[in-house]
Formats: sequence, structure tokens, C-alpha cells
Amino acid sequence: MSDDPTRVQEFFGVRAAGWDGRFPDDGPRFAVGVAEMGLRPGDRVLDAGCGTGRALPYLRGAVGPEGTVIGLDLTAAMLEQAVLAGRDRDGLLVLGDVSRLPLADASLDAVFGAGLVSHLADPERDLAELARVVRPGGRLALFHAIGRRALAARHGRQITPDDLRAEENLGPVLAAAGWQLVSYADEDARFLALAVRAG
Repeated sequence: MSDDPTRVQEFFGVRAAGWDGRFPDDGPRFAVGVAEMGLRPGDRVLDAGCGTGRALPYLRGAVGPEGTVIGLDLTAAMLEQAVLAGRDRDGLLVLGDVSRLPLADASLDAVFGAGLVSHLADPERDLAELARVVRPGGRLALFHAIGRRALAARHGRQITPDDLRAEENLGPVLAAAGWQLVSYADEDARFLALAVRAG
């Protein structure tokens, strides 16, 4: 399922104020997801679709004070909640769209995207835009704090064969966008697909 930007803004805008309270136990899962990216001190990383910035403290911890952390989100209300939670101390917050990133080519070492893929209007195009701003050999982590089956059950749905997050669907889309899928985990307690920037 992909979404147009206006629908994404409407969906998250009305939910922003209570967002963190809906998922109070996700912190340790974010920490593990970030740790598995293999970030190093001094790295430059983007949290694409950062929402309320729940990953930002862990990204900052991984890259250290000399690193760069940017949190980008399409919804102003989510970024406002990130500021209220004090997460703007861990990274620069930017209002923007992943389809048109205000970043130079190959300017980053990595991208973290929590719950991102299902909200991309054009997944191949948008993943290619993420690839544009990452250096060759840099990493992409597509993360969710619960797996596909558990997430579908939470929403009273079944997983369908066209689910972009399925390994057999995600791999080719990533490849077409300039990424190579290197590991894939879809468990009840987490979803994490790691890819490396080709070239």
C-alpha cells in the first residue's frame, strides 16, 4: 500500500499528539534496529519519515557528537511532537518529502526508515531518491517495531501477496532503486531489511 503525501499528512497530523503514547515499549526495538545498521562515530545519517523522532537518540548515540543526524518528516505536527519530547537535541529536524530531499548527492553514510515503505507514494522512485543522497557502500535500514504478520493482525487484516515489504517483492524494488538487499528479518517482534547502496 502506498500513499499520496496529502493523505499521509492527514493521517499522521491528527494522531501526532498521542503517537508516542500508543507505542510506549518500542524504544528497545529501535535501539536494536539502529545497532544492526553498523553506524560508526562521525557518520552522517538521515531518519527518513522520522515522525516524533523516536530513533533520533539511538542514531545520535551511534554516530556520536561528531556525527550528523537529520530527522525528516512530511508532517509538521509530528516534528512539533519531536521538539516537545526534546529529540531536536539529537538531530536537525527538517520538514520535507523523501521524494525531493534537500540534500546533496552522496552526502550521507546511511538512512534509517521506520514504517516508511508503506507510506511512499512511488516506492521505486522514492527509494532511488534515498539512494541518491547516500554514498556508494552506504546503508539503508527499513525498520518496523513489529513484523508484518503482527502488524496486519493489529489492524485486523491479512498479509497479501502484493505486500511490498515481503522479501520477494522488496528485493527487486530496492535493486531497481540502486540498493542491494543484504539481510532481511520479519519476526513478530521486529521487521528489519538492510540494504547497501550499489556502485
